Amino acid sequence: MPLTAATTGSAAPAADADWWRSAVIYQVYVRSFADSNGDGVGDLQGVRSRLDYLAELGVDALWFTPWYPSPLADGGYDVADYRDIHPAFGTLADAEQLIEDAAARGIRTIIDIVPNHVSHEHPWFQEAIAAGPGSPERERFWFRPGRGPAGAEKPNDWVSEFTGEPWTRTTNPDGTPGDWYLHLFTPEQPDLNWNHPDVRREHEEILRFWFDRGVAGVRIDSAAQLMKHPELPDYPAEPGPGEHPHIDRDELHELYRSWRRIAESYDDPRVLVGEIWLPDAQRFSAYLRPDEMHTAFNFDFMTRPWDAAELRASIELMLRVHAPVGAPSTWVLSNHDVTRPVTRYGREDSSFAFRKKRFGTPSDRELGTRRARAAALLTAALPGSLYLYQGDELGLPEADLPVAVLQDPMHFRSGGIDPGRDGCRVPLPWRGLAEPFGFSPASATAGPWLPQPADWSGLTVEAQEADPASMLALYRRALGIRRAEPALHRSALEWADAGPEAIAFRRGDGFLSITNLGPAPIELPPHESILLASAPLDGGRLAADATAWLRTAPPAGATAP
Repeated sequence: MPLTAATTGSAAPAADADWWRSAVIYQVYVRSFADSNGDGVGDLQGVRSRLDYLAELGVDALWFTPWYPSPLADGGYDVADYRDIHPAFGTLADAEQLIEDAAARGIRTIIDIVPNHVSHEHPWFQEAIAAGPGSPERERFWFRPGRGPAGAEKPNDWVSEFTGEPWTRTTNPDGTPGDWYLHLFTPEQPDLNWNHPDVRREHEEILRFWFDRGVAGVRIDSAAQLMKHPELPDYPAEPGPGEHPHIDRDELHELYRSWRRIAESYDDPRVLVGEIWLPDAQRFSAYLRPDEMHTAFNFDFMTRPWDAAELRASIELMLRVHAPVGAPSTWVLSNHDVTRPVTRYGREDSSFAFRKKRFGTPSDRELGTRRARAAALLTAALPGSLYLYQGDELGLPEADLPVAVLQDPMHFRSGGIDPGRDGCRVPLPWRGLAEPFGFSPASATAGPWLPQPADWSGLTVEAQEADPASMLALYRRALGIRRAEPALHRSALEWADAGPEAIAFRRGDGFLSITNLGPAPIELPPHESILLASAPLDGGRLAADATAWLRTAPPAGATAP
């Protein structure tokens, strides 16, 4: 029996309420995409100048990481004002023009909403600090007295997502030690109290503010962490489903149902996308019921090693848990938090987990690039939507940065063990043979905010456009076929047998994808033509660490692209 998946989106990003079911969504990390004014920082005018590049790549939507005013203690995920644009990135008018210009090219816009916390510079938190203990202003956050003599011990045993303590003690106006406040991330990111009506009302207004400006959807950061047990108890020894004090609490579902009603109140319904890291696939899928979120990031596939049994198990799991709720799976190989595929797949242990990140982990770039090319075609052929992080279409490796330039709090809060996430956030190389590789104009007054490796000269857009065998050329061809091939939008997946070290499946009557994850070439299944391959054939066989898309029978009344 074929595995079913709800994938009914159209091939073009026209006025289609189900566009998100099979869309290709490109993640833009604004700070590192393109710098228009020469200050070394990417900006919205830089993105506008590259919209034709994105259209030619073949994407249906752009997802922007936070572009709001922020002190950038955590890359913009510490938001000071949700209704404006960070001055380094431009203005609100720039954002509105960018949304309009992208739409004119058939590209929708998704923005990040960060509802778990705000910046310590947000007016609400500044008011709370100034108002003092027991004030109404502090009820929007989680201020608590400490334990032990004179309240010197933190209020509970919780730990931060960035390792270390999630509590910081305040100082009273008279200089004495005060209450503690909760921050599951950095001290500069105080958690909001989602039991407070002001918090709920404010975020509903924020959604409408951006939806009214043409934003097609929102990506909800840390979506499973908003609600906390009101008593903030210590961790239970063995929490049951929904019993964790600050992750995946059942109260979250009512909140997202209310957001879904707002999204669907528009003539062109907006889309809710959740960032949900949960090990329980059934609990994960509950967020995707028809009246909650539209989609959520499938991190299970991204974290698996380069192994046929592991990746097939992940695909089967994700299609199986999505099917009952009628939602499509998402497929993603990396993002602004994760080691880039070229580096990850070149390591002896090619799985991913934040706790495993260490300086000096060796990687074979040639092997990693070969596998990343194969993974690109594998994921692009699966049922559902596809997310692509900027620079992966260029095959960029994780940059090995000097410690002196690192900015990510994950590095500092690990005690210097974790290199952090800056290595996947280095500004993109567009052209030329030396830094800034076209990221900034020739008149730039400052270098890129993170240094670009000198050996990226062969990875620029300019260099790859001149090479028909480049990673960029592969992505352009793959996304073109994906858009033109009806089976890749509407058909379920049906497994094909290609041996224990391969993953093969059909989509519709005439399309078959096969990936060889083994060490030796394998025979291709019977086919009429090869639509695309991630590597040259080896004596007529599919090479190791390669994917091929095959035409097995032309669809009735159509020809192969």
